[in-house]
Amino acid sequence: MLGFLKKPVVVTAEINVNLVALTVMGLISRLWGLSYPRAVVFDEVYYGQFVSLYMKRIFFVDDSGPPFGHMLLALGGYLGGFDGNFLWNRIGAEYSMNVPVWSLRLLPALAGALCVPLAYQILVELQFSHCAALGAALLILLENSLITQSRFMLLESILIFFILLAVLSYLKFYNLQRHSSFSGSWWFWLLLTGVACSCAVGVKYMGLFTYMLLLAIVGLHFWHMIGDQNLSNVSLMCHFLARGLALIIIPVAMYLSFFYVHLTLLYRSGPHDQIMTSAFQASLEGGLARITQGQPLEVAYGSQITLRNVLGKPMQCWLHSHTNTYPIRYENGRGSSHQQQVTCYPFKDVNNWWIVKDPGMQQLVVSNPPRPVRHGHIVQLVHGITTRYLNTHDVAAPLSPHSQEVSCYIDYNISMPAQNLWRVEIVNRESDTDVWKTIMSEVRFVHVNTSAVLKLSGASLPEWGYRQLEVVGEKLSKGYHQSMVWNVEEHRYGKSQEQKEREVELHSPTQMDISKNLSFMAKFTELQWKILTLKNEDTEHKYSSSALDWITLDTNIAYWLHPTSGAQIHLLGNVVTWASANVAALVYMCLSLWYLIRRRRKIYDVPEDAWQLWVSAGGICVGGWAVNYLPFFLMEKTLFLYHYLPALTFQILLIPIVLQHLNDHLCRSLLLKSMFGALIVAWFSSVYFVYCTFSPVTYGEPSLSVTELKDLRWKDSWNILIRKQ
Repeated sequence: MLGFLKKPVVVTAEINVNLVALTVMGLISRLWGLSYPRAVVFDEVYYGQFVSLYMKRIFFVDDSGPPFGHMLLALGGYLGGFDGNFLWNRIGAEYSMNVPVWSLRLLPALAGALCVPLAYQILVELQFSHCAALGAALLILLENSLITQSRFMLLESILIFFILLAVLSYLKFYNLQRHSSFSGSWWFWLLLTGVACSCAVGVKYMGLFTYMLLLAIVGLHFWHMIGDQNLSNVSLMCHFLARGLALIIIPVAMYLSFFYVHLTLLYRSGPHDQIMTSAFQASLEGGLARITQGQPLEVAYGSQITLRNVLGKPMQCWLHSHTNTYPIRYENGRGSSHQQQVTCYPFKDVNNWWIVKDPGMQQLVVSNPPRPVRHGHIVQLVHGITTRYLNTHDVAAPLSPHSQEVSCYIDYNISMPAQNLWRVEIVNRESDTDVWKTIMSEVRFVHVNTSAVLKLSGASLPEWGYRQLEVVGEKLSKGYHQSMVWNVEEHRYGKSQEQKEREVELHSPTQMDISKNLSFMAKFTELQWKILTLKNEDTEHKYSSSALDWITLDTNIAYWLHPTSGAQIHLLGNVVTWASANVAALVYMCLSLWYLIRRRRKIYDVPEDAWQLWVSAGGICVGGWAVNYLPFFLMEKTLFLYHYLPALTFQILLIPIVLQHLNDHLCRSLLLKSMFGALIVAWFSSVYFVYCTFSPVTYGEPSLSVTELKDLRWKDSWNILIRKQ
């Protein structure tokens, strides 16, 4: 019974020493001295603010991309016990003792380190030699710009890691396709491809281009599968559904989950939520939620309301009036109605309150029971403090003469009757009988007499209008725009018919209690739209550059300068590697064109299997370079050298592919192979020499003298910082 004990239990394992060694070297190169410098380095001043907001659970919007990358950086802060208390106000500021610098920089550094073994495995899966794969990994290892970018609290190394992981996972899945479809390993690598793609997009939208490239390759491979007569229709359908599940449904679900976690973590109001709608703001703890808590939901005749313009540009503002009138004549000689001004005011004020009145009744209070206002109802809007009616007429607006003036009507007895009837149109209604709701409903006010729509023009009035924003009546024929849409932000049921009592009421808080919960999908849709459409004013930066500057490395970025010594850190690439990558891409394209022309003439210079290998490698590497580089020529944003790093990584992978191809198929004699091998050794030695030469400005130490710094300025366009003596 115990006979099995007579034999030893043996466990065997295959260990790729190359892979282990590369991983160790990658970790050493990226993690060594990670806490140095203990000061804010370049864009850490930007991402650090978001990490602090995560720690304090305060909502923010970053128009640069989705939240997954920010959450990973915040995870590093959380693991290090960061409390979020640090003022990220300038580059070079010394970190206080409560900032876990090593922990905050750890995840980007790990991602950068793991890119080294990933590069090795990608070339192995592409069926190239281990020697070529080792060369690709060493080039990634010794690339100064990738080292610099991965050693700080920045996102590019994380983006590159997920991009390479997605490529490797798909290659492993594809190679398993031939002999073990639907096995556990097959499913693992297919699902990991979709997960990695989703993570890449979740870090930065640039990951979307690699995702689309992989989807195109998947589509091409599946197209070839359709032509395989050995596969049944049922098998093809299963393959199609498996790919759809792993590469579309799961990435979309994961992408939504990033926002779900983001919105769950950031539940407190902060300075960024002012650009969101009132409904979104009211869903956050504090801020507007404190003001709107307890408001009645349904707007009724007699309701006292404030109306916020949905557009929020050039700034959030509320429909407003005051006792001042429009000037009789403007500076250009045009006349006005000289009636009471109506503007959009960017601050909360008692003059922002309006009363919703039934045109057929005189009372300005809510009846019992309340009579709700529905889509299509006709109302009058009475200014709470002055009790004058919102009015528009065929008089040109002050700054927008093509539009109608909006005023509060004053009866001057000059044959200009009041035109103060407005039809309520709920833009986001579900049916034509919807009730006008506080915060939730987005409404347009259509003037009954002229069919003009109440609109924020966005123009700033002169001194006579206190620089407040102009409100006009715009013809419906001009089309729909968010500047025509308003929502009720603050709301109470009016109880006082007398003016003096009503003024006291307008200053008092609401007391009725009702909760207004916004669904996740509604919040996600709004936040996603804000991220895609919100644009900060792009200003010229000292270290900004054009996409053309990146290829030839004509630019650099000074990341950090020691306050007293000559120690400094620059984003600066290995010039030999960058030049070699450009040459490799050029050689690949020229050789491919030559082979295609020759194959068209039925001349086959390389065996078919080598040709397929050449094409598939180019599809990954050249395609990866193109999709991560060419889109920048279409982008209207401030560009920096680090934007090129994902494209550069793919281009570096191409170098050993081209070298192996030249060695295997163009160097036909033993002498040529020996000479070519000697050239490769000399070339790689120069790569290592450049890495060592620029390592002081890659790692920030040792400190260099003025002469040594001047010697590093290999190009006149490089901005190496030299202190004045």
